[in-house]
Amino acid sequence: MSKKKIMVMYILFLMLTLAAVLFSLMHGQISVSFEELCQVFLGGGSRAQRLLILDFRLPRILLAVLAGGALGLSGTILQSVTQNPLADTGIMGINAGAGFTVLLFISFIETSGLTVFLLPAVALIGALAAAGGIVWIAYDRRKGITPVRMVLTGVVLSTGISALTILLMTKLDSENYRFVTMWQAGSIWGSSWTFVWALIPWLFISFLLTMHKHRIYDIFQLGDEASASVGVSVGKERLLSLVLAVAVAASAISVTGGINFLGLIAPHIVRGLGFKKHRELLPASLLVGGLLLVVSDTIGRLLLESGEIPAGVIVAIVGAPYFLYLLLKSEK
Repeated sequence: MSKKKIMVMYILFLMLTLAAVLFSLMHGQISVSFEELCQVFLGGGSRAQRLLILDFRLPRILLAVLAGGALGLSGTILQSVTQNPLADTGIMGINAGAGFTVLLFISFIETSGLTVFLLPAVALIGALAAAGGIVWIAYDRRKGITPVRMVLTGVVLSTGISALTILLMTKLDSENYRFVTMWQAGSIWGSSWTFVWALIPWLFISFLLTMHKHRIYDIFQLGDEASASVGVSVGKERLLSLVLAVAVAASAISVTGGINFLGLIAPHIVRGLGFKKHRELLPASLLVGGLLLVVSDTIGRLLLESGEIPAGVIVAIVGAPYFLYLLLKSEK
C-alpha cells in the first residue's frame, strides 16, 4: 500500500471517529443539537448542558476511544508475536485475570483520589499472572505453543477465574454486586476525567514502545528460525512484547471492564484493508479499535428506551461469530 493511500486511510479513520464522537455527544436520553454542542465547547450553553456534555458524556466517550485503541493495539501485538490469528486478550483469559485483581482492589479499597491511578498497575498484575499461566500450561516441548492449544488453555483458565469472581461476588452487597455484573459485561464504568488522565500516559508510552519494535514484529512473520538467523533474540523479544501487550490491555480493562473480541476484530479489519507492515498496521489498529468501541458504546446507550446495553455485549455480538469462523479456518 502506498504512503498516500495509507495517509488517506488514517484521515478516514479519524474522520469516522470524530463523527462517531459528535453523534454520541449529541444523542442520549437527553438530545443536544449541533448548535448547542458548539455553544458548550465555546464556553456558552446552560449549566445543565455543560454538566451533561463536559462532565458525563465527553469523558466516557474519550475513554471508549482510548480503551478501544489500547485493545486494538494489544491484539495486534499478540497476533504478531505469537503468529496466531486467534490471539486476543479476552479469548486468552488475560481480561479475566486483570478483571479479577481489579475487582479485588475495588471491593476493599475505595477508588477515589490518587487510588484510581493504581488501577492499571493492579490490572497488570492479574493480567501478567493469567498470561504466565497460559504460557506455562499451553507450552509443549515438541510443538511449542500452537494457536488452538493456546486458545483452549485461555478459555479454560478464563472459566476458572470467572468461577473465582462469582465466588467473590457472593460476598458483596447489592450495590457492588450490580457494579461487578456490569463490569464483567464490559460496561465503561470509569466515566470521569480522573480515569481519562489515568489511562492516557499508559497508552501513550505503550504506543511509543510498540512503534519502536515495529521492524521486529515484521521479522516475526517470517518464523522463529528466520528471525533468529537475522539476529533477533526470539525468546527475549517475544517475552517483552507479550508483557507490553498485556500492559496495554490491562490499562484499558481497568476502566472499561471485560471487553472481549475487540483485540481480535480490529487487526483483522485493518489487514483486510491492505495494511501489512507493522509501522502502518499498529496505528491503524489503534484507530479502528477506538472507533469500534465508541460506536458499540453509543449503540448500547441508544438501543433501549430506558437503561443501556454494555459495550462489551455489542462487541461480542459481532466478535463471537467471527471468532468461531477464524477458529474453524485455523483448524482446516
